[in-house]
Parts: sequence; C-alpha cells; structure tokens
Amino acid sequence: MAVLYHNPRCSKSRAALALLQERDLELEVVRYLENPPGEAALRELLGQLDMTPIDLMRRGEARYRELGLKAADVTDDERIRAMAENPILIERPIFIARGKAVIGRPPERVLELL
Repeated sequence: MAVLYHNPRCSKSRAALALLQERDLELEVVRYLENPPGEAALRELLGQLDMTPIDLMRRGEARYRELGLKAADVTDDERIRAMAENPILIERPIFIARGKAVIGRPPERVLELL
C-alpha cells in the first residue's frame, strides 16, 4: 500500500493528494502533524528518500531557528529527534510506494513512483 504523509493545510500536500486520488490507488493518508513518525520511522524514510536529515527539514519554520538546528555542531541524530518531537519541521508532502519515497514538491513528483 502506498502512503502519503499529508498536511491538509498545505496547498502542495492537498494537490499531491488530489493527483493520487485521481489514480484510484490504495493509499494510506497519514496526517503526520497529528500522528508523527518516530525516530525509527524517520530513519527508514530518510533511506527511502536518499536524503540527510537536514534535507528533510523545513528550514524556514520558526521552530527550526528556535531549536538552533542550523548550527554546524548539530548531529543527524539530534535533527531526527527534533523532527520526531516537532513534526512541523518535516518537509511535506512525502509519498512512499514500492519501498521508495519522494517529496511532492512540485506535487507532480508523487507520480514518479506510480
């Protein structure tokens, strides 16, 4: 089953969801702000995305600055923990299918995994 990490308040996330729903596939929609992934799930997701933790972070969020996550001495483990505890920091939407994942920016990127 495919999974979409979704924030209904985000226009890109809503557009990605609409594209996937048009294709009538079996899809689990995870509202990640309400049900955030834990550290282990984030590590798996990073592997599927082939990204580093900082690449998955929304660096424009106030919480990112408040936590000092830009500093050179912040470890990947600390960034993963920060995303697990503050899911607003996770870039969105994220689509997972067949063991791979993409960030839906632009939303049409989700179609790459179909």
